[in-house]
Amino acid sequence: MSAITREQLRTHLRQAGLRATRARLDLAALIFGGGAQHLTAEGLHRRARETGIQTSLATVYNTLNRLTAVGLLQRIVLDSRRTYFDTNTEPHHHLFDEDDGELQDIPAEAVEFLRLPEAPAGRRIESVDIVIRVRRENP
Repeated sequence: MSAITREQLRTHLRQAGLRATRARLDLAALIFGGGAQHLTAEGLHRRARETGIQTSLATVYNTLNRLTAVGLLQRIVLDSRRTYFDTNTEPHHHLFDEDDGELQDIPAEAVEFLRLPEAPAGRRIESVDIVIRVRRENP
């Protein structure tokens, strides 16, 4: 979503069942106004402050978690210290550069599976999320 208006953001939030508070609208403009992107809460908080949006890190986390809960963002947990939020909610995988912390999309069709394990009784496989980690060959 590039060049999205505040009214479009308001409608988008309401359609997802969320109140369009000022804080959510301000943060949603940063999240959805720049096209597909991978965000961390800390990075979004820093960008908000740089653009004059006065908000707490807790509000940023709450907003990201609510947007994820209603399906507007996808959460990618890389390890106990790193969680990204992805504006691309279509099925896809990721390439993570361990050296620079950059996360990139990999189209779902670029990864092939020969076999998946059987799901436990009474369960079905909902999705498969792959993160391929890379690092410079000669650090």
